[in-house]
Formats: sequence, structure tokens, C-alpha cells
Amino acid sequence: MAGAPDRGAFTGSQLLHTMLRVADLERSLHFYTELLGMRLLQRDDYPDGRFTLVFLGYSDTAEAAALELTHNWDTAGYLVGNAFGHVAVSVLDLYQACADLRREGVPIVREPGPAHHGPPELIAFVEDPDHYKVELIQRSPMVHRAATTF
Repeated sequence: MAGAPDRGAFTGSQLLHTMLRVADLERSLHFYTELLGMRLLQRDDYPDGRFTLVFLGYSDTAEAAALELTHNWDTAGYLVGNAFGHVAVSVLDLYQACADLRREGVPIVREPGPAHHGPPELIAFVEDPDHYKVELIQRSPMVHRAATTF
């Protein structure tokens, strides 16, 4: 981009992934792949370190950021805390996505509808098996593409 400021060592950088620690890897894989439609991009078990890393996404990691799930084999669970906010996923039909997830027993913690503040979007929040919030935002492919082009 012409006139872009020099970012030094960060010139050309991109966001690669966000990591969540999960207590039950198979339950989390089911949620993100079967219910949210992400693809399993990579899975690596580290027996000496007693953990597994899984990368999920809608595109290959060369094209878009991924979600990394870390499963520490000897940890029964985690506290979500109050610093983490949410992961956001775009959907073409918010109401249908929520209806499908509700049928699967996924908690809908903010019913679908217009955002109360900020940009005029239709949003909802659901909860994954480890109680992390996932924001669903209704976007058409064209709106999504325009929103991510800088």
C-alpha cells in the first residue's frame, strides 16, 4: 500500500493464530469442526511434553488466521477469567446458525439480533465446551470481504 508507514521488522506481518486451552480436546474438536464447520488443519501430539496442539480454520494457515487449541493432558480444566473476550466467526444466516447450534445443545448466551452499540450488525454469542464465548456475526461474502480489505 503506497504511503504505508514503515513497520520495521513487522512490515508484511499478519496475525497467524489465537490459542485457547481446552480441557477435553475431542469435545472441543466436535464443537469447532462439526458444529461451527471449521477444518482440522494440523494436529501434533507431544508425548514428552504431555500436550497436543490442534490448528483449526476455514482456510489454510497461509491464507487466514487459525484457531489453536492446546490440550495439556494432565490438566482437568481451566478458568476462563475476565480478560479474554471472544472469538468471532462470520455466518451467512445468523438465525439459522443459532437454531442449528441450539438443536445441538450449544448454549446461546446472547440471542441473535441487532448489535446494541457499534456498527449495524446482526450478532449472537454462543459458548463453547470450555465456556469461551464465540460471537457469530451475520455477513454476506461481499460485506465480509470489504470489511477485511484495508
